Amino acid sequence: MAFVRESRAILPAFVFALAALLSGAGGVLLGLCGPFTDVAADAFCPFVLEIFYLSITTGTTATTYDPTSSVTRLQMAAFLSRTVDRTLQRGSHRAALNQFWTTEQNAGLAVTTVGSSQGLPVSDGEDVWLAASGAVWRVHGSDGKLLQTWTGATAAFGTLSAMGRIFATGSLSPGALYQIDPSQPAGVVTTVATNLGSTPRSIAYDGSRIWTANFGGSVSIVIPGAVPPWTVTTVAVGVELAGALFDGSNIWVTDFSSNTLLKLNGSGAVLQTVTVGGTPQFPAFDGSNIWVPNLNGGDSVTVVHASSGAILATLTGNGLKAPSGAAFDGQRVLVTSRGDPGDAVSLWKAADLTPIGSVPMPGGTSPYGACSDGVHFWISMLFGNVIARF
Repeated sequence: MAFVRESRAILPAFVFALAALLSGAGGVLLGLCGPFTDVAADAFCPFVLEIFYLSITTGTTATTYDPTSSVTRLQMAAFLSRTVDRTLQRGSHRAALNQFWTTEQNAGLAVTTVGSSQGLPVSDGEDVWLAASGAVWRVHGSDGKLLQTWTGATAAFGTLSAMGRIFATGSLSPGALYQIDPSQPAGVVTTVATNLGSTPRSIAYDGSRIWTANFGGSVSIVIPGAVPPWTVTTVAVGVELAGALFDGSNIWVTDFSSNTLLKLNGSGAVLQTVTVGGTPQFPAFDGSNIWVPNLNGGDSVTVVHASSGAILATLTGNGLKAPSGAAFDGQRVLVTSRGDPGDAVSLWKAADLTPIGSVPMPGGTSPYGACSDGVHFWISMLFGNVIARF
């Protein structure tokens, strides 16, 4: 009986060894749990295999996982970082379309001819909208075809997609706010306010109100109504404002003259002042951090943690030169650079702020504003009458 008990104990090991030998002949070593010989084929095996298949862990050797060992905080950081990377990579729209590449030369750009004096583009998820030549241009996101042009938007500059509508700032003094209903045929924009602060530039939405950052040193808070004119409250803030964004809790604006990023409360009062680089321009929010291009700040981008206002890094190199606009596509941050020479866009990995690379733009175009539709980046140009799909 003792011999029988020992044989029963040895048999599974023998069967496993035979299976491993046979599968090894085909180039793949079969363990109890995927390739691992030290992980039981139990309820935990699928979890181990998932992080192995996603390259979050490779095990301690090709055949061992070492399931009972402790994990240091450094090892845990590596596991979590890989988890974020793989999740973002596999969950993006680009992955669903099998677009795993990063464009490396401007020959890969597609351009659409639009108006001049371009401002800041925005995507509604399908199409891209751009203020240029006193009009608002609608470009199809998938193929770059020019769809519609809405006129009557004098000095249009910043654009916003919200409430099923498209809005644009009129960079006048006093400033104007224009509205478009995308479901209607193209025509003349609807002017919903003509009493904004002087020279509104960027525009943001907090879920109930529209905010504009005004170069005249104020923010305008607009309450949408059933019919125009809409109610506008203008609050003095800073000296010369350029960019505006909403982080899910607060509005942030850049002060072009005081080299600061300002966090505002619901009434427009300054809650926090963060000193960034010289002449900060049009920032982007990646869900955690704010990326501030500094036009005259040593060719740099300041990355600010939105929850605390702490500066995480000041990024330089990677093709940055007089950066102006930034955009986030769910995984990467693009920053426009302009100069002669120096027209380029720079890409950064949002998760860890590492550079991905820089791509030269056609000379003399001066890349300016940027947005993303989740698949492509779109870049407005100060010169050349084109918007580029990257």
